[in-house]
Amino acid sequence: MSDRTTGNTSALAQPLRLPSGGRIAACVGLFLLGAVVGVAGALVQPAWFPGGLLLALAAEAGLCLGGALALRSRAGAASAAGGWVLVVLLLSASRPEGDFLFAAGAGSYLFLLGGIAVAVMCATLAPGRQPQGDPVRLGK
Repeated sequence: MSDRTTGNTSALAQPLRLPSGGRIAACVGLFLLGAVVGVAGALVQPAWFPGGLLLALAAEAGLCLGGALALRSRAGAASAAGGWVLVVLLLSASRPEGDFLFAAGAGSYLFLLGGIAVAVMCATLAPGRQPQGDPVRLGK
């Protein structure tokens, strides 16, 4: 029997739907929480150099993976990582008055580049949603 007569369609063949309001609110909340973690990490990492840097990166990784597990999709990790990256990049830019938050040192560069690497790893390795139903192999 074909899939048209049984009504079973693949998850990839279904039309796209807008996410629910709760899911959008959760993504916005994770984005804002990522921004808060980015600001806190920017302040903590130079205070206690090796420990503060590790604490800031661990907080970002925990938030990204926690967001992915809470929403059961990579969108949770990407939302938190997006907030973190946006805030850290804005804080790393110097102002016309000469003020800056990040000093030119190894710790600041490790925080910036290591945080981006952690965000990318968490967003790509987070467990994604799987379609419900029987496992299917091609050719069977």
